[in-house]
Amino acid sequence: MILAIDCGNTHITVGCVSGAHEVFPVFRIPTDRRDTEFGYAAKIKQCLDLYKVDTSRLVGAAISCVVPSVTDILVRAVHLLLGCDPLVVGAGVRSGLRLCINDPGTVASDLVVAAVAAKEEYPMPCIIVDMGTATTVSALDKDARFIGCAILPGVDTSLSSLTDRTALLPNIEIKAPRSPIGTSTVDCMRAGIVYGSAGAVDGLLDRFAEALGEPPAAIIGTGGAAPAILPHCKHTVLLDEVLLLKGLRRIWDKNQK
Repeated sequence: MILAIDCGNTHITVGCVSGAHEVFPVFRIPTDRRDTEFGYAAKIKQCLDLYKVDTSRLVGAAISCVVPSVTDILVRAVHLLLGCDPLVVGAGVRSGLRLCINDPGTVASDLVVAAVAAKEEYPMPCIIVDMGTATTVSALDKDARFIGCAILPGVDTSLSSLTDRTALLPNIEIKAPRSPIGTSTVDCMRAGIVYGSAGAVDGLLDRFAEALGEPPAAIIGTGGAAPAILPHCKHTVLLDEVLLLKGLRRIWDKNQK
């Protein structure tokens, strides 16, 4: 079993992944650029203790991080916690994924990790929708090659921008209202955020299918906002909330001597 850490701009998702790619437990902690390795190590250890995980059973760790200033801090935190250096997904790490884009070195590690898991677990071609601080829609062609993605503001990012820039609109919980036609301020906002975000994803999925030249065999959804938004898409989207953690295990396996 390894410790898998997926660090995004807002949250860090942590999970223990077995050799059979079973993931338990899974928990999230805030991404804090001011925190230290001791702070992160303590938080992760506390969560593992709550789930009664014996850290001596963890034989390694893998990290995907899109916040460069936090990467080294997490590496040191893992060393404090497990006494070993984690695998950090990046240049020089074997993934088994072909990146058919103009500049493969610019692909964020979370996109690679999600694509590796999708390649191993789902039919091709496929599309991956990852809804975090940003929403990314990635495509793997029929030969399981990563051929590109689209990036748009995430659901929380859009909502924060809306409430920060308007004096009368309140902070709201992201959930679908009874009708897409809102009859109160809160329901109007919920309708816009939920159905508007779902509509944006649907539109991109249609265009991706046209670009692929065939309907995708699978559309996979992941990320913190995915459960609130993707069930309202007109396309059938398979939710896999631990996709990236499973991808980290697969990449870790590929890099063992």
